[in-house]
This record gives sequence, structure tokens and C-alpha cells, in this order.
Amino acid sequence: MSEIDLHTHSTASDGTLNPSELVAAAVAAGLKAMALTDHDTVRGLPEACAAGRALGLEVIGGCELSVEFEHGSMHLLGLWLPQQPARLKATLDHLSGLRKTRNESIIANLNSYGVDISYSELEGITDGGSIGRPHFAQLLVEKGLAINFQDAFLNWLRPGTKGYAPKEKLSPRQAIELLKDEGATVILAHPCTLKVEKDELLNVLRELKDFGLDGVEVFYSMHTQAQTNFYADLCRKFDLLMSAGSDFHGDNKPGIALGRGKGGLRPSYDLVRRMKEARLRQGLHQPDCS
Repeated sequence: MSEIDLHTHSTASDGTLNPSELVAAAVAAGLKAMALTDHDTVRGLPEACAAGRALGLEVIGGCELSVEFEHGSMHLLGLWLPQQPARLKATLDHLSGLRKTRNESIIANLNSYGVDISYSELEGITDGGSIGRPHFAQLLVEKGLAINFQDAFLNWLRPGTKGYAPKEKLSPRQAIELLKDEGATVILAHPCTLKVEKDELLNVLRELKDFGLDGVEVFYSMHTQAQTNFYADLCRKFDLLMSAGSDFHGDNKPGIALGRGKGGLRPSYDLVRRMKEARLRQGLHQPDCS
């Protein structure tokens, strides 16, 4: 049985379990620790932390930030965030306003092609959480305009399609510095999505480490064994921490189980222990969550 999952999502962003339900599911899965890392929000952390204390699970407060990257897609995880990270929250609130403008642009684009989607419909399926492209995908499927989420993104929501609108993002340096200011351990999520050759990835990691990057998500649902081995070697080469996460979204990512991904993840709690030891060496405390 897997012991940890350091990359999960709730209804605070685009998951289908609310934070309390997510923690309960982690307990049922036999996890020893989990991190809530919703996209560009920390709204779910107080509820998740309270559930962790009630159910006896170690819950690590976190978030996942989308950042600018010229090739593929770069996301950064901040782990061990306080429940109310003031500066980070102010920046995320600003980005939320920009995201609302983007969502309105996506709606306008879809409407121009005869797709009847409104902001009120999106708000009705988010349980008060952030609205993102997965929610558009859900409505497109419900309206019979896409077969499934993958089809919705492929034909309506990815760059170059009828509904797409660009998203305002922080630079990698801005994001890392912001997370470090809150005392977070910063992890490069799913490096497979960077879409760069091996030599270029070395250059990317050198730059990110100079900015303050602490580690890499080596163990991930979509990584092949060869990729996992390569990323682990890079962590040893650059003296970076190894992390592990399923990227669990509930029903929005079918086939991804907490702590298990597609069935092949077996992340050990030793990874968390090593992160805590590194934090102590950096003079960082563990925010009171679980």
C-alpha cells in the first residue's frame, strides 16, 4: 500500500471531492500523508487541515502554480504552506480576477460558434471553487458537444481551437520566490509536460535551482519507468529532493487513484521525511496543519 500522495486536487479548483472528502478518501486508501495542491488557490487548506486533524492524517498544505514556459507546460508545487499565506493569497486573488476575464473570453469564443454556455452554468458546477477549463469540458460533454474530457480539450479548449483563450501566468522566478517567501518547499511538477529534450531539461533545472527550486516530482502517474529513472538521476545530479504525486482529480481524471496513480505508484513516506530534514537545514518550520 502506498503511503503518501503529494499532488492532489479538490473542488477548491478542479477536483470532484471537497477537501474533507479528499482527506477521508486518503485515509481509506491507507495513506500516511497527503498534500492538497489545488490550482492557483489555497482556499481549501483550512478545511483539509481540519479534516486531517479529525481523522489522524498528516495533511500538508500546498498549491500548484501554472507558470510561463515557452515549450510545453510548467507547473510548480508549493508544499508546507501556512493555511493563510497572506502575500501568496493576494497574488492568487489578483490572478483569479485575470482568470475570470479569461473565462469570459472562452465563453465569448464558444458562444460565437453557437455553443450555449454561460458563466452561471459554470458557477453551478464548481461548488464555489475556481472555474477552469475542466469545467468547460464538463459542460461540453453534458451538452453533447464532446465525447469526453479529452475530446473537449482536443477540439474546443486547447491552444489553436475555437474556444481557447490565453492565461496570465507568473514567471518561474516570480512563482518560486513567492512560494519561498511563504516558507514553502518548491517542487517542479510532472516534468514530462515540459516537452523538452534531455539536454534542455538540464538547463531548465539549473536555472530553476538558481531561483530556489527544491525538488522534482519524480514519481508521477503519467511517467514511464524510464522517465522516472531519468528524473531520479537528475535529482541526484543536482542535489534536488524527489517528490511523488498522483495528480488526483476524482472523476475529472478517471483511472487516477490516490497514492497509486494508474496503479504503479508506490511512494514511500521516506520522501516526506527527507523533505522535512531539508527544511530543518534551511531553518524552516512545519506549519501546523495536521
